[in-house]
Amino acid sequence: MARRLGVYIFNGAEVIDWAGPIGVFAVARRLEPELEAFLIGDSLAPVMATGNLSVNPKYSLDQHPDLDAFLIPGGIGTRAEMHNGRLLDYVKTLPAKTLLTSVCTGSWVYGMAGLLDGLAATNRKNGDPSEKLIPLDRLAQISPLKPSSTAIV
Repeated sequence: MARRLGVYIFNGAEVIDWAGPIGVFAVARRLEPELEAFLIGDSLAPVMATGNLSVNPKYSLDQHPDLDAFLIPGGIGTRAEMHNGRLLDYVKTLPAKTLLTSVCTGSWVYGMAGLLDGLAATNRKNGDPSEKLIPLDRLAQISPLKPSSTAIV
């Protein structure tokens, strides 16, 4: 049975947050050939992840690829992506069977979309030096019905 993981990629996405899961799927595919992981961008235009790494998405949000799970990584770019109406609409219209996952501040997008309302959610505990509000507190602020939050160090 095929299992497909779509990983959202955007300007300022933290490399380890999206490349790690893609790498795990690449290795696991040796044992389970029907596993597939791919990048989905707002468009098909290249994006600049952290570390000045230029990345090309395989699909755009408009293409609505079939997937079993959708992952939103963290990174400084989530500060803009959590206001990306196209992305918010996309995650809200994914089929109920789709497992929604995130790494670090990627959870902010789900919070802005109202998908974490009343659910336990997590984020990282320490913020960037330029930010006054720590990510975990910001997640609680973003989610309209204040999910219970757990810190990840």
